[in-house]
Amino acid sequence: MPKKKTYVLVGTGGRSQFFYSALVTEYKETAELLAFCDTNRTRMNYANKLLEEKYGSHPVPTYPASNFDRMIAEQKPDTVIVTTVDRTHHQYIIRAMELGCDVISEKPMTVDENKCQQILDCVQKTGRNVRVAFNYRYAPHHTKARELIADGTIGQVTSVHFEWLLNTKHGADYFRRWHRDKRNSGGLLVHKSTHHFDLVNFWIGSEPETVFAFGDLLFYGKENAEKRGVTSFYDRSTGHPNAKEDPFALHMDESESLKALYLDAEQEDGYIRDRSVFSDGISIEDTMGVLVRYKNNAILTYSLNAYMPWEGYRIAFNGTKGRIEMAVGEQSYVNAGGDKAQEGAVKTRSIRVIPMFGQPYDVEVELAAGGHGGGDPALLRDIFGDPAEDRFRRAANHIDGAKSILTGIAANRSIRTGQAVHIDDLVKFR
Repeated sequence: MPKKKTYVLVGTGGRSQFFYSALVTEYKETAELLAFCDTNRTRMNYANKLLEEKYGSHPVPTYPASNFDRMIAEQKPDTVIVTTVDRTHHQYIIRAMELGCDVISEKPMTVDENKCQQILDCVQKTGRNVRVAFNYRYAPHHTKARELIADGTIGQVTSVHFEWLLNTKHGADYFRRWHRDKRNSGGLLVHKSTHHFDLVNFWIGSEPETVFAFGDLLFYGKENAEKRGVTSFYDRSTGHPNAKEDPFALHMDESESLKALYLDAEQEDGYIRDRSVFSDGISIEDTMGVLVRYKNNAILTYSLNAYMPWEGYRIAFNGTKGRIEMAVGEQSYVNAGGDKAQEGAVKTRSIRVIPMFGQPYDVEVELAAGGHGGGDPALLRDIFGDPAEDRFRRAANHIDGAKSILTGIAANRSIRTGQAVHIDDLVKFR
């Protein structure tokens, strides 16, 4: 039998279970999880508890973040899976490559142009592979959109209109946790929109050239709440009387996983997972509009709002031979607060082709189970299983990871300066 590929995982927060559960169940014949690494021992212990009690596996050695190098030396993994706070991704990606490992990074690959350049330079220096886990590429309806465009259904794509809505459950969650500090996440235009900008690159077969953006905090935050007449505030939800009737509150003591991952772990690092979305200290935007020119001359108009009454998105591709319209409604969720398979699962969807000369028609697409539009299971098969030949080239490398975040990084700079930003001024692809 072929030798199993070996993995260690750094960062045992909410997203990590997606990877380690797959390694010890469906892919245990071809892959092996060797160890966990984290800044918080309580979270690592909980991950090991789940390995035993939920997944019928065995606990693995745990290493504090300060012993990352020691873990690599002792365990000798083929690949490091990085699911830490976004601002630290580059540290572990780079060090893993320097120590001779390949990397699978949760999106976004990193949060600013300097860290991005460091990763690009390290890949060139070491020759190691970096894979970015863009699960949305694998959702059947997204793959179908790429197929329709690649097959010339609407000719050359000239413009894309893309509106993404996060509702008051999922959208609000970014304003409770570490993402609310732009230094940690790059804001939603990096942390969340990396998915969307990657999809546009993937769909139209091009890359961003020039970006202009507006963005502001117009709904969340204490000042906005005060303007709407709110007078009752709290800093965190769990245990606070003012949070009892607030639909925006997150009560971690009512969720086994949230309590184990975060409430019980606070004593180690002081991280508060259930901040009020209407408290001070939020430095990310909740209302964003972006205009992008691509190297093939296509134009993207993009909108992201994080306080909508429903969750999903609308996309229109305009081309020289017609138009494609796609509408998707998604299952809303709180990270680590429930069934992983329901995170971003599809509720409704449609794809309609409108030829320039001809009758409009609907395109049928298989309905796939699983999170993120059915993309999660397909991504795991491609990463940990035996990947088949893929006409659509959905596997994303460090170049794809960079080109997706650079749109958001450029948008952040444009918001700060009021100027258009050229991607080539941010990093150099050698």
